[in-house]
Amino acid sequence: MTLTELRYIVTLAQEQHFGRAASKCFVSQPTLSVGVKKLEDELGVALFERTRNAVRITPMGELIIRQGQKVLEEAAAIKQLAKTGQDQLSTPLRIGAIYTIGPYLFPHLIPELSKVAPKMPLYIEENFTAVLRRKLRLGELDAIIIALPFNEPDVVTQSLYDEPFCVLLPGGHPWEKKAQINPADLAKEELLLLGEGHCFRDQILEACPVLARKKDAGDGSGIEATSLETIRHMVASGMGISVLPQSAVVDHHYAPNILSTRPFRSPSPGRTVALAWRASFPRPKAIDALSDALRQCSVN
Repeated sequence: MTLTELRYIVTLAQEQHFGRAASKCFVSQPTLSVGVKKLEDELGVALFERTRNAVRITPMGELIIRQGQKVLEEAAAIKQLAKTGQDQLSTPLRIGAIYTIGPYLFPHLIPELSKVAPKMPLYIEENFTAVLRRKLRLGELDAIIIALPFNEPDVVTQSLYDEPFCVLLPGGHPWEKKAQINPADLAKEELLLLGEGHCFRDQILEACPVLARKKDAGDGSGIEATSLETIRHMVASGMGISVLPQSAVVDHHYAPNILSTRPFRSPSPGRTVALAWRASFPRPKAIDALSDALRQCSVN
């Protein structure tokens, strides 16, 4: 049994397709197939059920692949230890953030982090929570910035700061006369939301049960967007209203009076932003520096 063979079966389990798995492992499909079969023969059990059109994991395969993933994580940790040596702040740190946090946090985080770790550049990725979760587990990312709740075995989660939501309005909207907005009133308006897969969308629906019931009944708006910036442009054009996290409110693209914001009535809906990393990650000083910089961003 080799680490290469374990990487083959873990990747095949993820892709459920020999061709894609081989491509991701940078080998030919026959090479991957032979490696998987060799490991199955050595273990004496079938890890995958193969048909002409599909690859399925067997019950025993799920157990073995889960353990194999842990072995790969530990092997990656050993390599990381050897690479970093004594200075944990001298090599790149791979950070992921959800789409509704990254664009608004990183411009503040990078200069703040460079003050305490100038030799530690950042590899940055923005993605959905589910994708960031998987990449963190596989060791493809060192730490991720997400919104709570977030639960994952063998992963440490540290709350950073609480962030309220606010309502984004086009200029001249009647709600500009209001000092605060009742979350239940969102259901009365044309509300622009992010598409499925964005946790921020789910948080808005959770904050407004009436709106969630309306959408479940098929009576909600069909207007969805791929990013908060796209939503901002549509609101500016008069397509409807939306909800933004406080960090995304500042805008330098539009002249005054094109857009406006209003806070929610107390208790205001919001989210808790958190940092998550593997408990086995071998660079605790890098995590400490990142955490301190993130907290400083929230203060500023």
